[in-house]
Amino acid sequence: MIRVALPFGIGSPEEKRVFYRDALRAVGIEPVEEATSLAGLAGLLLAGGTDVDPALYGAARHPKTDQPDRARDGLEVALLREALEYDVPVLAICRGLQLMNAALGGTLAQHIEGHSLRKVRNAHSVRIAPGSRLQSILGVDEYIVNSRHHQAADQIAPGLELTATAPDGVVEALELPNKRFVLAVQWHPEARIDGDDLRIFQAFRDSVA
Repeated sequence: MIRVALPFGIGSPEEKRVFYRDALRAVGIEPVEEATSLAGLAGLLLAGGTDVDPALYGAARHPKTDQPDRARDGLEVALLREALEYDVPVLAICRGLQLMNAALGGTLAQHIEGHSLRKVRNAHSVRIAPGSRLQSILGVDEYIVNSRHHQAADQIAPGLELTATAPDGVVEALELPNKRFVLAVQWHPEARIDGDDLRIFQAFRDSVA
């Protein structure tokens, strides 16, 4: 059985957790939600949730930024660093992309307009960089995504590559080259595994199998 770490904060509602479990299990992966290290695990999925603590990237808290979940931030940063040290595959989603960027030395825009469209399945297009891992997974240069965030990556961390953007320039995907699999997407593929977004989880599965 393939097992991967799927950490959540204490405030993560059950109705959101189930989408990640279902997406992983749909491709034959069993999530381990209480993992505190990656020992014995084949991968790491950094899920969506509350805003990353601005202190992680040296900023003051914006009035519209959530109260920080420092325990979750600390655990996920530690797991991410462990994954990168040992070349363990990582899939990061929404908050996960933001946490990865902040943990590796980038910054976040703490509030943007027009991207918190929680009830819209197909919110906007993204342009995907030619030759990127994401393009190889989805097989297209333009893709339609959902959009459920009010923060975004701003300054990209050293070493990360920007591989997809929204029409307004908002960062939609980041990758870390020269690793077995490190992919971060700003949208929520776990909410659309009845469509092409399942390919992202299949690619993650193939990297950890």
